[in-house]
Amino acid sequence: MSKGNLTRRGVLKTGAVAGAGLALPTYLSAAGHEGFTNAPTGSTVTLGFNVPQSGPYADEGADELRAYELAVEHLNGEGDGGMLNTFSSKALDGTGILGKKVEYVTGDTQTKSDAARASAKSMIEKDGAIMITGGSSSGVAVAVQALCQEAGVIFMAGLTHSNDTTGKDKRANGFRHFFNSYMSGAALAPVLAANYGTDRKAYHLTADYNWGYTTEEAVRSSTEAMGWETVGSVLTPLTQTDFSSYITPVLQSDADVLVLNHYGGNMVNSLTNAVQFGLRDRVVNGKNFEIVVPLYSRLMAKGAGANVKGIFGSTNWHWSLQDEGSKAFVQSFGTKYGFPPSQAAHTCYVQALLYADAVQRAGSFAPCAVVEALEGFEFDGMGNGPTLYRAEDHQCFKDVLVVKGKENPTSEFDLLEVVEVTPVDQVTYAPDHPQFAGGALGTCNNGA
Repeated sequence: MSKGNLTRRGVLKTGAVAGAGLALPTYLSAAGHEGFTNAPTGSTVTLGFNVPQSGPYADEGADELRAYELAVEHLNGEGDGGMLNTFSSKALDGTGILGKKVEYVTGDTQTKSDAARASAKSMIEKDGAIMITGGSSSGVAVAVQALCQEAGVIFMAGLTHSNDTTGKDKRANGFRHFFNSYMSGAALAPVLAANYGTDRKAYHLTADYNWGYTTEEAVRSSTEAMGWETVGSVLTPLTQTDFSSYITPVLQSDADVLVLNHYGGNMVNSLTNAVQFGLRDRVVNGKNFEIVVPLYSRLMAKGAGANVKGIFGSTNWHWSLQDEGSKAFVQSFGTKYGFPPSQAAHTCYVQALLYADAVQRAGSFAPCAVVEALEGFEFDGMGNGPTLYRAEDHQCFKDVLVVKGKENPTSEFDLLEVVEVTPVDQVTYAPDHPQFAGGALGTCNNGA
């Protein structure tokens, strides 16, 4: 049995809530360990995969974990190599990271910030994880990123879409490959204008945490700039499962568009309730009523079924893309698991490889060396076209996909079609853009 399987049970049992700081045990402290936290001294290196294995984003977490396990196989020279064969950087050679075999431990974020910090803290303190990655909630990402900054380890964010992650809550030890709320708004607005017109009245239902807030702000800003009017906005609890009581006020308003700033199980349930209440059959202001889902995923589309037909949204990546990197990843993932990967799986797999590559290129596991290797790093062959890890905020900049629910899907995995590949220039913004105001990147922390 692998170390990952043996340790995983211990990590999942942790229930303590992490405190404001992180005091490492003596045997894991930077002192005596080449000047940085958890410097590997043997033949292996341990990574920490912190994903939602329970809670509203558990489906995303399961796919993230599959992707991480696949990445470890490829890093260790097992399987077909996947994106190692298409990645523009050729530093990795399937012999682990700097010659050390990659092992891993896992934790359950429960889609809760406190639980996520506790599991990350356990993986760093008890298991010697030198890098933490994962999560399917921006609230979780922000919390764990701050913890990793304190601890002196690198955080490679998983699925986190809030502007805050690389905005007001950015940290020098944290990096995000996934796109963000601003990018969704910038990509969606022209498509919505072309299909629904510029004279629309929108009503927003928004998840009550930082991802929901920044997504609503981004979509409102981009749609109001093209002429839409926002007539209503209501926050909904992340724990909500029945959204019927939130749909009734939409019916009583003069809105002709409902924007669901929901993700995962929340989006599946709110969209299902909206369809059950007949919103998609309504005509308001002389226009067919429309629903928009700013952040889409294949897993959400599968959960919502036929309800997604014709509904626009944005996504970071989709398994139907025909570039060589995407095809290689879909082939590897499909061979191992029997179905195509989600965007959550893709971004997590890529983040694991990008971390390993940065260490390899830097010739060191020291966080500050990794930061230097990632800042301003330009790469290709990872499924999104040419990509830049911007030094100023540690945000990746790449093309963004606008998708729509297919009218005639051929399988349970073929529910979304890519209708627009928005070029990176259209979704690029200045580091001091108002939607990303506040906060400072700070300096990297080796943990010494």
